[in-house]
This record gives sequence, structure tokens and C-alpha cells, in this order.
Amino acid sequence: MKKILKKYTETNLVIRILIGIVIGAAIGLALPDWTAVGVLGDVFVGALKAVAPVLVFVLVISSLANAGSGIGKRFRTVIILYMLSTLLAAFVAVVASKLFPVELTLTGAAQTEAEAPEGIGQVLKTLVLNMVSNPVKSIAEANYIGILTWAVIFGMALKQLASEGTKNILQDVSVAVTKAVRWVINLAPFGIMGLVFNSVSESGLGIFTDYGRLLALLVGCMLAVALIVDPLIAGICLRKNPYPLVLKCFKESGLTAFFTRSSAANIPINMALCEKLGLDKDVYSVSIPLGATINMDGAAITITVMALAAANTVGIHVDIPTALILSLIAALGACGSSGVAGGSLLLIPMACSLFNISNDIAMQVVGIGFIIGVVQDSLETAINSSGDVLFAATAEFMQWKKEGREIKF
Repeated sequence: MKKILKKYTETNLVIRILIGIVIGAAIGLALPDWTAVGVLGDVFVGALKAVAPVLVFVLVISSLANAGSGIGKRFRTVIILYMLSTLLAAFVAVVASKLFPVELTLTGAAQTEAEAPEGIGQVLKTLVLNMVSNPVKSIAEANYIGILTWAVIFGMALKQLASEGTKNILQDVSVAVTKAVRWVINLAPFGIMGLVFNSVSESGLGIFTDYGRLLALLVGCMLAVALIVDPLIAGICLRKNPYPLVLKCFKESGLTAFFTRSSAANIPINMALCEKLGLDKDVYSVSIPLGATINMDGAAITITVMALAAANTVGIHVDIPTALILSLIAALGACGSSGVAGGSLLLIPMACSLFNISNDIAMQVVGIGFIIGVVQDSLETAINSSGDVLFAATAEFMQWKKEGREIKF
């Protein structure tokens, strides 16, 4: 048994995941009633979601308490890159929607029980309230805005007041939590096998033909941002071919995020990749969970494309200045999507309100979003999560370049 476990852990994780994908798809098509296989996926995602808030809270406190000076500039760079990427993603969605306009078939059947925010003011209010939420409640409910806020406060306080012994204990706790996370990540092939089984057995391949033009537009925008816009930003910053780094992030972060469909659940995966890239733990332990909150390229694309599709459907002409305002609202709203129940789809009515589209119609568009979510949300999460690592690495490699250190992807 020890030899089998050793061979399993020594095999490349991506290869193990690909094998899990193939097996899960095959079982989903041939034996869709084997629901026990799907439980593996639920358990895996549940474990990641359970450990991620604790991981973020402990690592951020420990990193800030033990951090040296001079990391503030890198944090600023990461935030700028995250926001720039999200804004450009919304611009890409505007241009693509103008070039390839899509109309929707709306029915009264598309409904959702969740309540959409009324405007950008409500989104920002939610963000602020989440920041001051009870820290224990924030960890229990995976409120990452609250977790980050309190972890930063406690970490800065401990940096000034704690003894070296206390700081060492915090470091030991962070190492222990990281070790536990690695054990969970090693089970990813089984978990993803279960997730693939669930998707294939429930939806089959028909999801790719229904709402095909809308899906094609969304997928095209997301791939354009992930493979052209984001690499262009990284390439300009590093003055180096970014694609080896981009593809590495896709392979080791985007692949798992596609199937977990949760940026929060993918935080441990991203931190493990940052460690593999040799990044500073003091920086990435904060920038990665921050990216899961504000680096929302896919969400900005979804909000923009769906809102413009709704406008086309009801016959509203959207001029370029209004579309650009929409992209700004979508980018700001996307940064708050993690604090709104239902994620990016529930911000569509907010964007539709810019065109005076009724909430009834907007919520039907949200319903369509849930129908295609098995593809849309999966790819959205993949580019969001892989982008978190891409820009965290870019910010640090920029500092390495200034120091004359060799950059290796």
C-alpha cells in the first residue's frame, strides 16, 4: 500500500487530474445512475471550501506578523494589475457584443429565488459591511472580504506587539494548515472525477447546442482575455514572453478551477502553485485571496455580455459611450460579486437597469445564465483563478527584474 501511495503522489498532479476527468466522463455517459461517484466531487469541493477560509486567515496573520519591510509596493502593483485586467475584460466584452450581437429567447420559466442588488451603491455597501462582519462569522461563512480585513488588522497588530516566540508559533500553525491543505489537494483527481461525472450525467452534451451563440460569445470573450489581453499585460510588465507562465497557470490552476467552479475553493491550489513558482509567501498569502475577491475578468465579461444581449432582445440601441459606462459598472460590480449571493449572474439586473430594462426581463436573463452555467461559470472561474496567480507572479517578477534576479517560469 505504501508503494502504491508513493507512486500516486509522485505522479504529476495534472496527469492524475486528466485521468480522473476521462474516467468521470466515461462513467457519466455509460452509467449515469452511479450517483455515488458524484459524491466524491461534493466531498472534495466541500473539503476545499472548509479549509480555505482557515488557510487564508492563518496565513495572512502569520505573513504580516513575520513580514519584513518593502512588500507594500508589490501589493499595490498586484491590485493595479487585478483592476486593470478586470476593466479591460469588460471592454473586450463590449467590443465583441457590438461585433457579434446576440438576442435571447425569453420565457416566463427562467426564474431564480435569489435577490439581485439594485445598483452599484448596494454592491459597494455590501462590500463595506462584509469588511466589518464578525471575524468568526466571516470564517464560518467564507466571507473573504471580512477574513482579509480582520486578518490584516490582527497581523499588523501582532507585528508591532507580539514576541518572537508568538510569531514562531503563528508560523508553525501556518505550516501545519498548509500541510493539511496539501493532503486535500492530493485527492483532487478523485474529486474532479466526481465533478465531471455530475456534469456529464446531469447535462450530457446538449448544453453546448442550446443557447449556442450566447455561449460562443461568452467563451470567445473569456478566451480572448485569458490568451491575449492578460498575457499582453504580463508581457509588457515583464518585457518577456509571458506564455510559458500563462499556460502553467492554466494547467495547474485553471484546470481545477474549471471543475470546482469556485475561486474560493481554488485558493489552496493557487497558493501551492505560487510556492512552486518560488514566490514570496508573505506576499502571495495575501494577494491570492485578494485576487479571489477583486480579480474578476470572467464576471465582468458575463455581466457585460448578458446585459447587452438583454438590450438587443428588447430592441434598445446602446451607443458606444453608454456601453463604456456599462463596462466600468460591470468591472466595479464584478469586484463585489463574491459578496453577493449568486455571484456574477445576480449583478446582471444592476447592469440592465442602466438601459431601463425591467427587472422581470433582467431576471429571465439571470435564469438563462443559470442554465448555461455549467459552461459559463466553469470557464469564468478558470480564467479568474488562473489570472490570480498570473498577476501575483507578474508583480513579484517585476521586483525580481529590478533586483537583477533571474526570472524562470
